[in-house]
Amino acid sequence: MGASTGRFFAICPRGLEALLADEVRALGAQQVKSEPGGVAFAGALATAYAANLHSRIASRVLWEVRRHGYASEDDLYTAAHAVAWEAHFDARHALRVDVTATRSPLRSLEFATLRIKDAIVDRLRAKTGARPSIDRARPDVRVFAHLDASDATLYLDLSGEPLFKRGWRADKGEAPLKENLAAGLLRLAGWTPERPLLDPFCGSGTIVIEAAQIASKRAPGLARAFAFEKLHGFDRSAWQVLRDEARARLDDRAAARIAGSDISTRVVAQAVNNAELAGLERWLADGRLTLAARDARTAEPIGAHGMIVSNPPYGEQSAPRSAPVPKLMANVGDRLKQSFAGWEAWFLTSDRALPRQMRLQETRKTVLFNGPIECRFFRFELVEGSYRPRAAS
Repeated sequence: MGASTGRFFAICPRGLEALLADEVRALGAQQVKSEPGGVAFAGALATAYAANLHSRIASRVLWEVRRHGYASEDDLYTAAHAVAWEAHFDARHALRVDVTATRSPLRSLEFATLRIKDAIVDRLRAKTGARPSIDRARPDVRVFAHLDASDATLYLDLSGEPLFKRGWRADKGEAPLKENLAAGLLRLAGWTPERPLLDPFCGSGTIVIEAAQIASKRAPGLARAFAFEKLHGFDRSAWQVLRDEARARLDDRAAARIAGSDISTRVVAQAVNNAELAGLERWLADGRLTLAARDARTAEPIGAHGMIVSNPPYGEQSAPRSAPVPKLMANVGDRLKQSFAGWEAWFLTSDRALPRQMRLQETRKTVLFNGPIECRFFRFELVEGSYRPRAAS
């Protein structure tokens, strides 16, 4: 099974598809194609295992098991009933079915989901003599179906818990930034461990912890389990090789200088706890990763020509009580111009007025989505001097 070839689809936050395509190519995937919200690829099943283990950008990896034209719910039943589900799982596995659609002619996705679920259950009962239970909260096996205007594509989920759940977070805190989006921000910014990194709005530590794990070459899936481990035909030996190779690449002594701060002592304590759970105790002990309670308006550089990557407060989040967000960001902008000349700053925000608030001129902006929230990822080159607004066009 590990050597067999299949078609897969890796889901990711919108705006990061090109980065994910680069990741799966580097893992040996073939026929890689970026699509809105993810990347389709072909390869051995072991390549899909590797994508679950190593991808920092993917949210989930799905295995395509059937694509079929449809015009009605009965067509969905026929398509799902034709899949040899018994080759992958049986009645001992709790099942969940999810359906998404784009321009589907069907009136009810709930009924479409029911027909697909019925087909799977009926097939397993006919082939094995027993039917699986349905468990939406903690399924062993998850089947996804995507309906477009004419075709239904059925997938087996290989991931289980979403891949942004690295297995270390104790408390998400308020308005969390998911780990795969944090990795995407670092990648888009071009950060490398040779450059000092500061997040002055670190919250529960997502960006700085992800950066330290990147620097230490720690595979993001190394500390967690995956749904494919429960499927029939799981290639345990191929998976063991992948995990052993990932452990061998670990470098907890890697040189880097990473700092996070937040105005809330409680939130910083959460960040320290998360960093410890992420296996970064040595980083904290020797100061390569520092986490401190500090107001972003008094931030200090941690070296020359470093980089700020941060997700500051905006409308969907809570600002520090001492200042509304626009005033806060104006003060932060002043601080950056005063003390961070020669640095780059990258801020993810849903507020398109952020450059004006900070009295800084962006040199790049990228549209990204933090969950359902449309955001801009702004880049600023920090130099001493006054703000010069963009000329009207």
